[in-house]
Amino acid sequence: MFDCHTHVFGSGHVGGAALAALKRVWGEKYEMKALPKDNLECVKDCEGAIVLAFDAPATGMVVPNEYVAEYTLKHQDKLFGFASVDPNKWDAPLILEHAVKELGMCGLKLAPFYQNFYPDEKRYFSLYAKAAELNIPILWHQGTSFIPEGYLDASRPAALDPIAREFPSLKMIIAHMGHPWTEECIAVVRKNKNMFMDMSALGTRSWQFYNAMVIAMEYGVLHKILFGSDYPFFTSEETKESFSNINKLVEGTNFPRIPEREVEKIIQRNTPEILEIV
Repeated sequence: MFDCHTHVFGSGHVGGAALAALKRVWGEKYEMKALPKDNLECVKDCEGAIVLAFDAPATGMVVPNEYVAEYTLKHQDKLFGFASVDPNKWDAPLILEHAVKELGMCGLKLAPFYQNFYPDEKRYFSLYAKAAELNIPILWHQGTSFIPEGYLDASRPAALDPIAREFPSLKMIIAHMGHPWTEECIAVVRKNKNMFMDMSALGTRSWQFYNAMVIAMEYGVLHKILFGSDYPFFTSEETKESFSNINKLVEGTNFPRIPEREVEKIIQRNTPEILEIV
């Protein structure tokens, strides 16, 4: 089992609009923290994991590349650090190059909802070109979230299709199967050879998750789904358990089942090899 979607949040990494929204949901005393030692405990039974930085000052979430790199480089046999760069910065391509060449990071995390940018605008294509030049994948949070200040209209999975056409060799992953636009995500992933999706954070949304998996099966793209948890919101083991039980929802009905062998294939998928980060 390889977890392709985990986070770390140190002291002061989450503030502004993001922290305010989190406190509205979980109470005023809530503090967003997931320290490296906690992340390592979460993935202890995994073969490996991707750990994501987060450069989203627009909504108050800033987990520095240096913070993630320092942690992941201590566990190079298991952990893969993905840099994050705010595309609105004039020197975004240079920041990414530094993160890869100097900090040893091997991917890029982008999140239009949190970073407040429209990914299909041409002025951001220089950042994608740099990722393609460096031969690293991009993991996109291309879906919804709960922060009022986020750009929901920038978050549709279809917005990535022009990027995939412009950079056909660039590997890209759409996180959370693009929820709530899971069908749109599946359509985009199916048509673009080097696009994938992860199923992180969907385990507790049993009906949405089940329907997304059925549609992925009908479209013939189960092989393009990667296993991920979205830790600290969910753990790797919780995600594995909920995924393994996905068919319990429809037991005793005529609804289609997701073959257990296909579920196991996703759980055991060799993500580092697929993304060429090894």
